[in-house]
Amino acid sequence: MSETELDRGSRRGNALTSLVHNQLFGYSRFMEPSDAIAALSALAQPTRLECFRLLVRHEPEGLPAGELARSLNVPANTLSAHLTILSHAGLVTGARDGRSIIYRANLERLRALTLFLLKDCCGGRAELCVPLVAELAPCC
Repeated sequence: MSETELDRGSRRGNALTSLVHNQLFGYSRFMEPSDAIAALSALAQPTRLECFRLLVRHEPEGLPAGELARSLNVPANTLSAHLTILSHAGLVTGARDGRSIIYRANLERLRALTLFLLKDCCGGRAELCVPLVAELAPCC
């Protein structure tokens, strides 16, 4: 590899390290530990986790409750209980649209939870988090 290629790679690595540092350590809106525990507890059940993941995949349109129930193959009343728990944790919102309620994932809450978990990533050494962020970047 030539010296120029090494310089470019180093600059790219430094830019990514800087981006990681700004994203993880420059974030000013903190999530309280109790809020993180509520969100993680809400997601610690298979149906709720799959429901949330399905809603994330259907952003920004969201999904009607009936379609969610059919997709997850759960009774409507069971889904309603799960959505209530996710809603109390701030992970989903519901808005009436005629006779339906359209549910959406709260991506800001997901972002806050992720940042809460990564806030002290690698003891403040942002360069160690670069592989994690690099793996997330293609999906975002």
